[in-house]
Amino acid sequence: MSGETVGTVRLILRLEGLCVLIAALLAYSTLDFSWGTFAWFFFTPDLSLFGYFAGSRIGAIAYNTAHSHIGALLCLVAGFYLPAPTLQCAGVIWCAHIGFDRALGYGLKYATGFGFTHLGVIGKFANAMPVASRGD
Repeated sequence: MSGETVGTVRLILRLEGLCVLIAALLAYSTLDFSWGTFAWFFFTPDLSLFGYFAGSRIGAIAYNTAHSHIGALLCLVAGFYLPAPTLQCAGVIWCAHIGFDRALGYGLKYATGFGFTHLGVIGKFANAMPVASRGD
């Protein structure tokens, strides 16, 4: 698939996601927020998956909006600039979630369908594609 990241670059991007997750966890631990709040809201960005009920294009837009560092970092910066602890908390949790997903290989989605991401093809589509097409 065009636009798919493969090989060492894919590995680096996944490790980068792991680093974002670790950094967010360390930041969260220094901000004195409740770990119960972290656990409760960690998967909130995944509510964007409901966009797929409106089709692959809308689903990809919703998912990518909720899984891009742009919104998460804007939320985090606004939280420190204002100062607004709720935005700080949300921004760090949001960054942690994105890092977690990237480390697992869940990349930004293409309108082709949920299984087609910038980090590669995932799920049932990955098994159906020939190895040469996946870039393994």
